[in-house]
Amino acid sequence: MEPEEKNPDSKYGEPRKFDPTFKGPIYNRSCTDIICCLLFILALLGYFAVGILAWSQGDPRKVIYPTDSKGQFCGQVGTPLENKPLLFYFNIMKCASPLVLLEFQCPTTQICVEKCPSKFMTLVKALRDENEREYYKQFCKEGVDMTKKAPEILKDGLCPSILTPSKNFTRRCLPALETLKGGIVVIGNKTTFVDEKGENRNATDLLDASKKSNVVVEARAVAMRIFEDYTQSWHWILLGLVIAMLVSLIFILLLRCLAGVMIWVMIIMVIIVIGYGIFHCYMQYASLKGQAGSDVTIKDLGLQTDFSVYLQIQQTWLAFMIILSIVEVVIILLLIFLRKRLLIAIALIKEASKAIGHVMSSLFYPLLTFALLSLVIAYWAITAVFLSTSNEPVYKVFNTTECMYSRDTCNPETFNSSNITTECPDAECLFAFYGGETLYHKYLILLQFYNLFLFFWCVNFVTALGQVTLAGAFASYYWAFKKPDDIPAYPVFNSLGRALRYHTGTLAFGSLILAIVQIIRVILEYLDQKLKGAQNKCAKFLLSCLKCCFWCLEKFIKFLNRNAYIMVAIYGKNFCTSAKDAFFLLMRNIVRVVVLDKVTDFLLFLGKLLIVGIVGICSFFFFTGKFKMAQDVAPSLNYYWVPILTVVFGAYLIAHGFFSVYAMCVDTLFLCFLEDLERNDGTVDRPYFMPERLLSILKKSNEGVKSVD
Repeated sequence: MEPEEKNPDSKYGEPRKFDPTFKGPIYNRSCTDIICCLLFILALLGYFAVGILAWSQGDPRKVIYPTDSKGQFCGQVGTPLENKPLLFYFNIMKCASPLVLLEFQCPTTQICVEKCPSKFMTLVKALRDENEREYYKQFCKEGVDMTKKAPEILKDGLCPSILTPSKNFTRRCLPALETLKGGIVVIGNKTTFVDEKGENRNATDLLDASKKSNVVVEARAVAMRIFEDYTQSWHWILLGLVIAMLVSLIFILLLRCLAGVMIWVMIIMVIIVIGYGIFHCYMQYASLKGQAGSDVTIKDLGLQTDFSVYLQIQQTWLAFMIILSIVEVVIILLLIFLRKRLLIAIALIKEASKAIGHVMSSLFYPLLTFALLSLVIAYWAITAVFLSTSNEPVYKVFNTTECMYSRDTCNPETFNSSNITTECPDAECLFAFYGGETLYHKYLILLQFYNLFLFFWCVNFVTALGQVTLAGAFASYYWAFKKPDDIPAYPVFNSLGRALRYHTGTLAFGSLILAIVQIIRVILEYLDQKLKGAQNKCAKFLLSCLKCCFWCLEKFIKFLNRNAYIMVAIYGKNFCTSAKDAFFLLMRNIVRVVVLDKVTDFLLFLGKLLIVGIVGICSFFFFTGKFKMAQDVAPSLNYYWVPILTVVFGAYLIAHGFFSVYAMCVDTLFLCFLEDLERNDGTVDRPYFMPERLLSILKKSNEGVKSVD
């Protein structure tokens, strides 16, 4: 009898008993966690309802096109403004008002124009010459009578009093300001200009106004530049992701055939790749030494939209070099301390390679997971955009003199006939922002919250479905006494069918717990952003502690869920029972868990790191033009880090998808191995299901440790 059976009163439960009828995943099972299944279905129906409501109310054009004072979109195809894609401000000086920061709208008339003004011109001067009058007219409201006198036109707010040379900046006409040596700001080679009141103004005043208007469009400017980079480089990004997929697939196939050799090659290559990164950062750091402006600190530089500026200072490369050096040292130290366990972990990976070799369809399952996750992410993103753009245009009263109706909501259709124009002659009813006061708009933030929560729930559900499916397939392999003859046909397909037919509620239950923790973490991050301006150190400390605790809780729940799903795939029990059985089984063999399972995870992580490093370095040399052969075909970009980070992130997801099959295989085989040790003793009547070589290595790894009370 096994030593584990001598302690039936262990606080971690009784070991598994020998069962001659047990041959792996149980086929005769029933539905589990039905209430959670129904709750998940109702939540999905509500999610679809939110999506339909958002799509019926939202308008993504509000994000794409600038909006004039009437709430019309500039440059929208199929409208009278189709050929007028740019937004022109009558008086850009009013953008220097604090109102811009409060309501994100300049308190001046805005119209859509075909092109920005290219020269200085006043209305008075334009009315004297017929050619200049026609040029000026394109920057006035529709239907203006240019035969009227200038004071009459200005009184009705039909034209701007002055035009200044402007340039297109994110579809807005902003002053074409330049800074000469000595810090002198000029516009159109002039340092001063005459405003609408006939007063001389410095070009620096226009700079201040332009900066204030930029508060509204700066984030959009960065987004537009990034979007332009994607349009220029998307085909190269796809090529990089295809290469990452091929490298991952080749690596997995080589790992199946030459597991021991590939692991050592992987370890050495990771050290070399990170070492090269340290060398490259040092060379960049050394090359900037002595250059003007390279000694500026990141703190002094502040937040810049042109991120390439940061690469021109020494401190950035020094920070990169320090980070990579720390990572290199940590990896080397871990390898030194775990050197005795590497051979054991390699043996476990070799067995996983054999299992994957017999269940080759498992390598293609990540494609289904990727497709489902893409669908979930796309639905969430589209719904979020439509929700954020489902507000209605709000118009407010803007004026230059004191008025009791200032900033009140108004209706542009009835404004001219109201008593506001008689009491405040200079008042205008202009588009202010998108909002609304209906019941739908009041609860819009809750709908966004629901959208995010269901996103987390669905993503976790798809991940859980993949884990249960693969666990069932690999458990079928392990518990086949004569491999591969006893392995059932189509193990992946059968395991997927069992998961969907019997355990949708169980998957929803585990996913719900994880989603709740994740949404709490989002709320804590939101509160942290809100409290950044406050000086309450006690609140900040408490918030930091909560963030740390929930981060740890999320990691623990992910670990528990993963092992619970393996038990679900094998025994078909509900989530709570499976989680308890998995946890107790691991705790009864805690030493094996620490010294074997986690070392294997570390080696697989190094594999992902190697693939990401290779693809990242190649993409860096390509997009920066350091490959001589690629200099002619490499796209010209605003930020070359945009495609590089996209390729790196995508390569990690692809590598994670392939290696997740290995990780799930290792975890499943490991739990099955622990069950095998408890159920059987290696005799003729109770033979082990594991290979003898794996048995000798794993039992030797835990010599002297039989169980943990």
